[in-house]
Amino acid sequence: MERQARPSEGQARSMIVLWIVCAFLSGSFMFSYWLGLAGRKNLKAIGDGNPGAMNLWKAQGYKAGFLGVILDFAKGYVPLVWIVHSGYAAGYGYFLIPLALAPIAGHAFSPFLKGKGGKAIAVTFGVWSAISSFEVSLVYAAILAAMKVGGYWMNRQKSTTVESDGMQVVCGMFLLAIYLVLAKFPTAILLVWLGNLIILVYTHRMELVSWLKKYAD
Repeated sequence: MERQARPSEGQARSMIVLWIVCAFLSGSFMFSYWLGLAGRKNLKAIGDGNPGAMNLWKAQGYKAGFLGVILDFAKGYVPLVWIVHSGYAAGYGYFLIPLALAPIAGHAFSPFLKGKGGKAIAVTFGVWSAISSFEVSLVYAAILAAMKVGGYWMNRQKSTTVESDGMQVVCGMFLLAIYLVLAKFPTAILLVWLGNLIILVYTHRMELVSWLKKYAD
């Protein structure tokens, strides 16, 4: 049997650039927003105006919301897990950074919504599940759960606010760095974390500003 020729370095790099574009487009598909419109709900006019899965959950119930979470997770997970297991990304480690951040950025700055996307939480879990075989996403989920329980008791068992939820998402991602460093993840993964943190700070900027104003007074 004739052995298949391995792509040259230039061809492999061109392929990865194409994958970055495809990963961004995958992330930019606003499934939750479109599901809302299908149910005659404009998510941008509901609650905090977030066109993502959590707002869909609030607007149309847990069934539609859960579907939105799955689809938003999948658009980060599916392209990344396919690319990572293709073998090419492994040969060019630092290309993993834009590859991993592309779906998250696509959701946060979706061209389908004129650059105004969602908060990128579900797609973040999808990306980390793909590049770490679920390890990092499970740790992040555990951190958020612990912060949620802690916030619940600190607020004397009252429901948390949108502002505090946004603060927990960002702080949880910040704390995730401790695990990544202790577990000795490579530099490329740490840079993915940094880019992800920056995007989450941006997408939750209104909640962070509101939270800071609230506790600064």
